[in-house]
Amino acid sequence: MEARMAVPPEARTDTPPSFDAAFRAGLEALFAWRRDVRCFHTTPLDEAEYAALLGAACQAPSVGFSQPWRLVRVREGARRAAIRAIFATSNAAALALQADERAGLYARLKLAGLDDAPEHLAVFVEPQPGTGHGLGRATMPETVAYSAVLAIHTLWLAAAARGIGVGWVSILDPQHVVRALDVPAHWQLVGYLCIGFPAEASKVPELERAGWEHRLPLADLLVER
Repeated sequence: MEARMAVPPEARTDTPPSFDAAFRAGLEALFAWRRDVRCFHTTPLDEAEYAALLGAACQAPSVGFSQPWRLVRVREGARRAAIRAIFATSNAAALALQADERAGLYARLKLAGLDDAPEHLAVFVEPQPGTGHGLGRATMPETVAYSAVLAIHTLWLAAAARGIGVGWVSILDPQHVVRALDVPAHWQLVGYLCIGFPAEASKVPELERAGWEHRLPLADLLVER
C-alpha cells in the first residue's frame, strides 16, 4: 500500500476567490502601469504599507519552497552614500563602453533613484538555502536566483497597485555592495531597489520614451514547435 503523508489542516485545499472580468481588467492595467521608476518624491512611505510590500515579496513562488531571498533594508546614510559611490564608478565604466552614437543618450538617462527614493532595498539570494531540501535545483541551480527575481516582481506589482514606484538599479558591482552592506560574503546580489512615490507617471517605459529601445511584438519572441 502506498504511504500517504499527513496533510496539516492549514495546508488543505481552500476554495479560491472568483477573479471576475473587472478584476482581470484591473490586473491588465496594473501590468501596463508597472514601470521601472527613476524619479521619486522624497515623501516617506507609511511603515505599515512598506511592511505589506515586504510581506508580498515573501509570498512569491520559489524553487522547492526554498524561499532563498534575503532582504536588506538600507537606512543608514553612510551605507547609502557607499552604494551611491559604487553606482557612480560602475556607471562611468558603463558609459565608456557605449558606442559613440549611444553615449550621449546614455549620459542623459537618469539611471538611478538613489538620491531621492525614501526606501532602498537590497535583494540578495542565499545560493545554498537550508530550506527546500534541494528540491528542483539539482539540474538548474540558477532557479534559486530566479526565485529571488520572482520575489522582486511580486513586490513590484504590490507597490504599483498602491501607487508606489520601484526602480531596479543594476549598475552596481555586486561584491562591492556585499562589502558596503556588511552581509555574508557568499550572498549574491540580485537587485538593488529604490522604492517611493513616482515623480511622474506613464505606462510607456522611460527607456522607450527616450528612444533607447522599443517594445518587440510577440511574434518576434514566440517560437512554436
